[in-house]
Amino acid sequence: MNIRKLILQGEGTTLDFKKTITSNEKIAKSLVAFANNQGGQLLIGVADDGTIKGVKSEDEERYMITKSAHQFCKPAIEPEFEEIYVDDKLVLVVNIPASETKPHYALDENKKWWVYYRVKDKSLLASKIIVDVIKKNNSNNGVLISYTEQEKKLFEYLAEKGRITLKEFSKITRSSYRQAQKILVSLIISGLIRPHSSEKEEYFTSD
Repeated sequence: MNIRKLILQGEGTTLDFKKTITSNEKIAKSLVAFANNQGGQLLIGVADDGTIKGVKSEDEERYMITKSAHQFCKPAIEPEFEEIYVDDKLVLVVNIPASETKPHYALDENKKWWVYYRVKDKSLLASKIIVDVIKKNNSNNGVLISYTEQEKKLFEYLAEKGRITLKEFSKITRSSYRQAQKILVSLIISGLIRPHSSEKEEYFTSD
């Protein structure tokens, strides 16, 4: 593995840098976000800007990660470790495979369990829609799309405005949030629309 090449890619959907492990809750959030998406790698001993700092106590970091994966993730996650030396500095590579038992939940500081999902270089709290998509994607059942007036309205709106939120969709189709959510989930799974999450809102586009 060429660690320098990997670091040059920068943080993203499948890569996260951690200078050091500070809390079980924070690391569980990253582990769960990767497992719920397409898997990924955590590089421990690398700062956010890609500077290699190295790991002080490899055993301690490994113990913290394993504890997070087993006790702060539900279902538990099994990370794989690799040790790589760069200029006498140790980088601990933690490989998280894409899970077959999604969705995974992470325990937060208030002892509540939440689903997280990887969007670009962030581990975001998954909305109800994303949790549904994760569950349904994992069951591998084909989704049959039949175009109703609601879908037509959705695509007309997207053609005009470029993006839509659950609230807007429910308003233009005069459907309940639950019904609107169901339609959005099946369209995401079919690849016809894409979800986008920012800290402020979740919206959908047709690209």
